[in-house]
Amino acid sequence: MPVVDAITPPGHRGRVRTHRVLIPLFDGVQPLDVVGPHEVLMGATALLAGRAGPGAPPAYEVELVAAEPGTVVAESGLHLTATAALPAGGAIGTLLAPGGPGARRAGAPLVDWIRQAAARADRVVSVCTGAFLLAAAGLLDGHPATTHWRFTARLAEAYPDVDVRPDPIFIRSGRIWTAAGVTAGMDLALALVEADHGAEVAQHIARELVMFVRRAGGQSQFASPVWSPPAPRPSVRAAQDLIHAEPTSDLRVPVLAARVGMSARHFSREFTRLVGTPPGDYVERVRVEAARGLLESAPVTVTAAATRSGFRSAETMRRAFLRRLGVAPDHYRRRFTPPAP
Repeated sequence: MPVVDAITPPGHRGRVRTHRVLIPLFDGVQPLDVVGPHEVLMGATALLAGRAGPGAPPAYEVELVAAEPGTVVAESGLHLTATAALPAGGAIGTLLAPGGPGARRAGAPLVDWIRQAAARADRVVSVCTGAFLLAAAGLLDGHPATTHWRFTARLAEAYPDVDVRPDPIFIRSGRIWTAAGVTAGMDLALALVEADHGAEVAQHIARELVMFVRRAGGQSQFASPVWSPPAPRPSVRAAQDLIHAEPTSDLRVPVLAARVGMSARHFSREFTRLVGTPPGDYVERVRVEAARGLLESAPVTVTAAATRSGFRSAETMRRAFLRRLGVAPDHYRRRFTPPAP
């Protein structure tokens, strides 16, 4: 029976062959990194099989493999079953590396297998801290990549040849795809389905799973505030304290410098050197976090939240939210404010 690869452009008239997806398991794997993409891909397989009719090959075949066949204990205690042992031979359509504590402490055998399997894979994907597996195997060198927001700094420090980007939900760089934390693996899997079979199929699966085919904004909107440590110089540390204590005050550089007894130029230079970001950027970050807290917990308008967090106007706050979180304040409030009792 003549076949055409499953990643030919949507609408091709030929029959498609099964696209093999290999997911290595290990103790301490994050189970949603495995189950989420699996459900998306198998949902697409069921949909396409129904349309193709009896006898058509499945669009995706997802295989869970491990050092030995059998049960693997996930990070949360959930038991997952590997049906085959590493190495799993043959061609691979997509190699998907999940994350979890086991990925961050993986030994040489798993990393070596990832490196060898990637050489015969059409596509190499990581979810969450699975990026550490790809980075350890040298597969992310020179590529933009992302991971869970909590671990982006650690990834960048451990692998300086990787262009780590903390905000995207997922990134594609050639045949390398990396996703942010946990549920972002489902976003990435939908993107894989869209690349393989078109937007309509991906949209159908997203509706079935009650999720957006493309969620708004990046993962920064989900991240907890990460403040720079207090500066070792007392005058710069005093400026940081002022910014946190009085976000609605006049916090322009000349004003801050005068309040801590420094010239504006020297203050700006020292603040940037010791804190790692310019004073104006630091002030905006603090004000965005103050506004986030108000929008999440207080029944205030966007304009009131802007005023109470130190922004000159609601429009200024909107631009800061879009720049830092990727979503507007009103969208942020709808997403993160609990419903009224």
